[in-house]
Parts: sequence; structure tokens; C-alpha cells
Amino acid sequence: MDYKIDTNCVQAGYTPKTGEPRVLPIVQSTTFKYDTSEDMGKLFDLEASGYFYTRLANPTCDSVAAKLCALEGGSAAMLLSSGQAANFFAVFNLASAGDHVVASAALYGGTFNLFSVTMKRMGIEFTFVDPDCTEEELSAAFRPNTKALFGETIANPALAVLDLEMFARVAHAHGVPLIIDNTFPTPVGCRPIEWGADIVTHSTTKYLDGHATSVGGAIVDSGKFDWMAHADKFPGLTTPDESYHGIVYAEKFGQGGAFITKCVAQLMRDFGSSPSAFNAFLLNLGMETLHVRMPKHCANAQAVAEFLQAHEKVAWVQYCGLPGDKYYERGKKYLPNGSCGVLSFGVKGGRAAAETFMKRLKLAAIVTHVADARTCILHPASSTHRQMSDEELLACGVAPDLMRLSVGIEDVEDIIADIRGALEGI
Repeated sequence: MDYKIDTNCVQAGYTPKTGEPRVLPIVQSTTFKYDTSEDMGKLFDLEASGYFYTRLANPTCDSVAAKLCALEGGSAAMLLSSGQAANFFAVFNLASAGDHVVASAALYGGTFNLFSVTMKRMGIEFTFVDPDCTEEELSAAFRPNTKALFGETIANPALAVLDLEMFARVAHAHGVPLIIDNTFPTPVGCRPIEWGADIVTHSTTKYLDGHATSVGGAIVDSGKFDWMAHADKFPGLTTPDESYHGIVYAEKFGQGGAFITKCVAQLMRDFGSSPSAFNAFLLNLGMETLHVRMPKHCANAQAVAEFLQAHEKVAWVQYCGLPGDKYYERGKKYLPNGSCGVLSFGVKGGRAAAETFMKRLKLAAIVTHVADARTCILHPASSTHRQMSDEELLACGVAPDLMRLSVGIEDVEDIIADIRGALEGI
């Protein structure tokens, strides 16, 4: 059956057989037993599917990955230990020393540092472009050795909404895949593959889990990018892998399975960014209510954004659900059912006033987190983005006075009352 997304949130990924547990089991084992060495050898040769060591794959984790794959409309997926690991794997699976990647400058600070510092040390160069660049400006950033284009559907915390169709069109014109981090909208709000994205990543720590219990990440492959049509650009997928007896991933596993198989067989094998089965179990519980929670997050955030916009002590508000917002029209196109529960704003008086405001909040917690059931707030310039210069902050769309408010699913009147009281103290 081709179920709708609400049903897939609840049912996809795991179907018990007669007499099996109705709830997804936690396979809390590092190790799996086989009757013969020959049987296990087939797994090591990628000649058979199965499990032999949880560092590479685990039945609980694979079931949850299959659920997310169904939600995003992909062909294959994998879970990882964090969103950082997911974005690293997604890019490093395609690019190596001497290669180049184009990325939107409006990125989560951790991702920006991963690309601009750590992966640069690995010999991969990144060019960062304005998320609102023209098609011509974006195309000009590409080089013959460019291997991917990367962006976030809704940037964290800049909240820039990416023009997915245009980014996909330019990526494909240059023969490379578009990788989209879809953490904030989740597949309930936007399915980037439907707009041309080839690879989708997530920090599952956020709305997918939804309860701040489990750090995790995920990669979903659309199965639509033709690796063999661009064989010279992607030798890791289109030429023999001698560490697996000369397997050519794109030939053996096809367009829909090559990317994730290589990601697991090579990168997870060597880097070991493995999710725990218990965290995957908790993630699955969160995803079962994703379709119920996200509309509530969006409705509450819309009401809070409208309240802030009308308040005399608020300098500015950014939320694509507000008419007149820079991304309002783009939001209507890509996020017609609501974007997410995260908005950003600044108060009159700059950094000092922002610090006073945050100290007076009682319901909203100051935490280094975002996008779960509870309302929370953060000042990125002094926390998640503190390693960045003012110039880099502004390039990422993060003003020094920006506060990122993640609106939870509490009663919206209580949330607004908390904000009102804190504003009165400025």
C-alpha cells in the first residue's frame, strides 16, 4: 500500500509477523551469530544482506531508517550517531582531497565549521554562496572539480528558506547532486526530493525525536541521481572498491542503493559513527507523533511571531509565516502547511537588552538545543556560533543580537504571557 505520510509516521519501517512484538524491538546486541564462516563471509563481501556487527548496521536502526526513507520518499536511508556525522558522511561520500563543494552560507554553525575548518584540513575546499543568490551567481561558484551542492531547507538559525528548485536545477546542470539538510521542516513540512534534491540529511535530535532524549542523524538517498552518467566525477561509486574485492557500487547496487551502501560499507566501517539501538527506538517513538506535533509547533510559532511583531520593544522578527517576511512567498511555495516552530527576533537595545530579556523568562528555557516539545531560547552569537567572527556571523545571516526562539507545544497563551513578562523587564 502507498500510505499517506500520517500513516507512515505511525506504521512504516516495521511490520511484525505472527507472534512477533507489535512494538519495534530494541536489538541491544553488538554481535550476530552465524552457522558457518561461509555465511558470514557473504556479508563481508556484500554478497548477502544481514547483520554481523552493530557498528555497521543493526535491525532496530534499519527499521527506523526505513520509516524515515518512506517519509521522505527516498530509495534508501541510514541512521548515524548525530546530524554532524550525517552531513559529514553525505559530503565525504562524494568528495575527497582536492575536490570542491558549493554550499549555502546560511548554515548551522556546527556545519559551517565542519566544512570551513575540519574538512578544509582534509583537502576539500568549500565555496559559500548567499542563500538568496541568483541562478547566475550560484552557477559561477562551480568548478570542474565540484562534487556537490549543499544547503538547508530552512537555515538554522538564520531561517532563510532555500529556493530548492533553483538550487537543484543548477546542481544538475553541473552534473552534481543537491544535498539538503531538512531538519527544521521535517518531511511533514517539506519533502525536498519532490523539488529536485538528491540526498536529504537530518539531525534527528530535533523534531524527529521531538523530546530532547536522543542525539542522532540520518541520510536519505532519493535514488534519482544517475552516478554512471557522471562516472568521471564520482569514481568512488563508479570504479572498483578494492577494499571489497573490486565491487563497483553503482553497478552492483544500482542508482537507488549505491550511495547508502557505500556510505555504510566504507564510511561507517571506518569512522564508526554508529547510532545506538536504544536511541533509534526512542527516535521511532518520536516519529510516531511527528504528524501531530508539527502542526501544533507551527500554529504556536505563528501566534508568537505575530505577538512579537506587534510589540513596541521588539526591533525585528523573522518567520516566513509572517506576511511581508523576506521569505513569505518562498515559504508558501515550499512550506504550504507551515514551516517549523523556530523563529528569530531581536529586541530594541541590542545585546544587553537581549540578555536581560532571556534572564527574565520562566517557561522558556535557555538551552543549547532547539526543536523539541518544550519552548526554549538561545543567543547563537554567544553559544552555537561563538567561534565565528562578526563578518562570518553576518554572512550566515546571524545578527549579533539574534535570539532563536523554539516554540514548543505548550498552551500558546502561556508561552506568550512568559514572553510578555520578560519584555516588560527590559
